[in-house]
Amino acid sequence: MSVLVWTARGKALVLGVFAVVVAVVFVAPIATVIAAALAGSWTGPLPSDLGFSNIGNALSGEQAASLSVSLQTALLAGAISLVLGTWAALASRESPTWLRRLTDAVFHLPVAVPSVAVGLGVLIAFNERPLLLGGTKWIVILAHAVLVLAYAFSAVSAALDWLDPAYRQAAQSLGAGPVRVLCQITLPLLLPALGAAAGLAVALSMGELGATIMVYPATWKTLPVSIFAQTDRGEVFDAAAGTTVLVVVTLVVLVVLGRIRGRAALR
Repeated sequence: MSVLVWTARGKALVLGVFAVVVAVVFVAPIATVIAAALAGSWTGPLPSDLGFSNIGNALSGEQAASLSVSLQTALLAGAISLVLGTWAALASRESPTWLRRLTDAVFHLPVAVPSVAVGLGVLIAFNERPLLLGGTKWIVILAHAVLVLAYAFSAVSAALDWLDPAYRQAAQSLGAGPVRVLCQITLPLLLPALGAAAGLAVALSMGELGATIMVYPATWKTLPVSIFAQTDRGEVFDAAAGTTVLVVVTLVVLVVLGRIRGRAALR
């Protein structure tokens, strides 16, 4: 910004415009959701009868079960995508250029199409034997893993681009085999990137809705699906409370993963 804007007044103006945009686009919607979550009624410009009854409802009964489902789905889908994405990123580094580009295109394909299309594809592909997953929780977990796989693959691939090959070469020159180099050199150096990939995968999975609606069974309903159903029924305050809980829990998970990533980076 200092290159584009020379004067102090100009910098202040740009910062002011930026602050207004952030407040309108990000802060105001989230603040409105939190206010609705605490409201007993909202007939005027501001909510009234504020309290935590809506939050209490969101932390009990069906909503609590949906929150548990979302957490389990996000953690399992994140773990699957992290393992597959890391494996693919490592394997593509040893492959010819054309195969590396093909792998990159295939793993980024879910990002290029609507999530509803991904959900429909998973539903059709895994709704017949021998891979009959329809009606089970695993089809939801699989759909989420497919959607977040691209981000895990990208994070690890980017980290590998910056990884100094001298570490691996030094270990190989001392007689370390491929497995030992992978486990004791490459993966420890990739731990910060793996932590970032895991955090992104979990955050995206926690808020996923489009593909989930296509595949979820009644016994495995995620919190975004429950929030959507409440909004559709006109239960706006309960939906806002569920959304607030979803945001807070997602942030807590990201903070925990961030601390793990920070400790890994210090090592």
